Amino acid sequence: MKLWQPPRLHSFAGSSRLDSLSHADKAVETAVQSVFGRVTHWTRQHPRRLAAGTATVLAVIAGTAFGLAPMAPDASALPKRLVTESFTPDNLDAQLDALAAKHLVLARSDVTRANDTANTVTKRLGIFDDQLNAFLQTDVTSRRLWQGRAGKLVSATTDDNGKLTALVARYPAENDDQFGTHFTRLTIALGEHGFASKLETVPFGTTTRLGSGVVRTSLFAATDDANVPDPIATQMAEMFSTDIDFHRELRKGDTFSVVYEALTADGEPVPWNQGTGRVLAAEFVNAGKAYSSVWFSDASGKGAYFDLDGRSKHSAFLASPLAFSRITSGFSMRFHPILKEWKKHEGVDYGAPIGTPVHVVGDGVVAFAGVQNGYGNVIQVQHSDNRMTVYAHLSRIDVQRGQHVSQGDHIGDVGMTGWATGPHLHFEFRVAGVVKDPLTIAKSAETLALDNASRPRFTAMAGELKSELSVAQSLGTQAARVD
Repeated sequence: MKLWQPPRLHSFAGSSRLDSLSHADKAVETAVQSVFGRVTHWTRQHPRRLAAGTATVLAVIAGTAFGLAPMAPDASALPKRLVTESFTPDNLDAQLDALAAKHLVLARSDVTRANDTANTVTKRLGIFDDQLNAFLQTDVTSRRLWQGRAGKLVSATTDDNGKLTALVARYPAENDDQFGTHFTRLTIALGEHGFASKLETVPFGTTTRLGSGVVRTSLFAATDDANVPDPIATQMAEMFSTDIDFHRELRKGDTFSVVYEALTADGEPVPWNQGTGRVLAAEFVNAGKAYSSVWFSDASGKGAYFDLDGRSKHSAFLASPLAFSRITSGFSMRFHPILKEWKKHEGVDYGAPIGTPVHVVGDGVVAFAGVQNGYGNVIQVQHSDNRMTVYAHLSRIDVQRGQHVSQGDHIGDVGMTGWATGPHLHFEFRVAGVVKDPLTIAKSAETLALDNASRPRFTAMAGELKSELSVAQSLGTQAARVD
């Protein structure tokens, strides 16, 4: 511990200054030096006492400060004030009487199941109405509620006693001519003279939906993850068929964005297979290259798909004779060589189950339909400009020689006849007798372009749809509804 030292008295240079001091001043200086010397000597002899004394002095000072510090006021001593306000409630008896006079209306929805009966349907809907059950058993129209195909959308409203006030069932149109454009509405309601049923055919409503996704295993797995219906996936494969052979060229990491119509029945989404409308716009990125397509109809109402530059997506030839489906969407199904050695294997093989429909890729005339050695059951179609397509190993043939066929017609089914060791379609595209890649032919085939009169309207519409595709991309794999 470093002890305090008294200040030293310094002398000034020169003796004249000392000589000028008086004898009294010299005496005071001598006394001060004597006191400082004694204090210094004592501190050196008793350092611990000095430290203890210093601590005691500090404690006394702190206690004094605490005692002098102001204290907060006691909460119990604060003044209190009670505020009262009178309140007169409305007549509760009148309110209770009005509530008792009203019947609660309960709404429930369900979907009919296979083997349903009138009782099982009404029970699931929370309806306990003997009068209704008797009516359902005798009314011919009402029996459609549980008879026929399952999957009907049913909604019902009942009072607080479980008595039916109204029931509505919606399901696909019974008339084949209106299937896909209309739905059937069956209404059962309670009137003045008891229950009555009514059957109507009503056009679908539409709403617009967006979706996007990434292909990891197959196109349909990607659309499932994005909550995009299968018919929309199939439409995308068809509309880009002249750009991409989805059987052979689909790649992991490909992405898509789509704007499409969703059908509604009285404002409710339709869960049936026909529950989707047309693809309005789509973009597909395959192997890093982007392809776009939008639907455009002219003043007469006739429409087709075009790219963003106004060129038609319809080509004289399809890239593949097999419709794209879940069966053919996996990467492993893109290309399957024939296992048995031939002289020369030309063409493309598409692995598919026996019975898969085969479609002609372009307009033409059947040049041959029958059996040819290693080809088994085979069809040859002659097209314009000395072009021919060949469909081999078929399980059945549905056309005959000399028959005119149009692009997309069903001409036969996949099989494993001839020298095939497994079910598949062997497909060839010949130009002047030389085998060519069908996808190359499809991409280079002639297409139509918009006329000058339609181009301004197309440009405006394509710009709007392109913006919606950008929104779909930002949504990731979450489907959205745009009203």
